[in-house]
Amino acid sequence: MGFEFKLSVFLNSMIYALSGTLLFWISFIVIDKITPYDLWKELIEERNVALAIVVGATAIGISTIVAAAIHG
Repeated sequence: MGFEFKLSVFLNSMIYALSGTLLFWISFIVIDKITPYDLWKELIEERNVALAIVVGATAIGISTIVAAAIHG
C-alpha cells in the first residue's frame, strides 16, 4: 500500500481548517464585544484569573461547536 497524495483531500482539509479558525475568531470577537468590560485589559493588566478561566472555557466551548458543525 503506497502513499498517495490527493490534492482534493488536502485542499478540503485546508478549507475546513481555515473556515473553522475564522468562525472561532469571529465568535470570540463577538463575545468580546458583548462583555461590559475590556477582556484583554482585565486579563493582561489586572491578571484576573477567574476571568481567564471563563474565557478559556468559552474558547473550548466555541471550538467544540465549530468542530461539530464542520464534522457534520
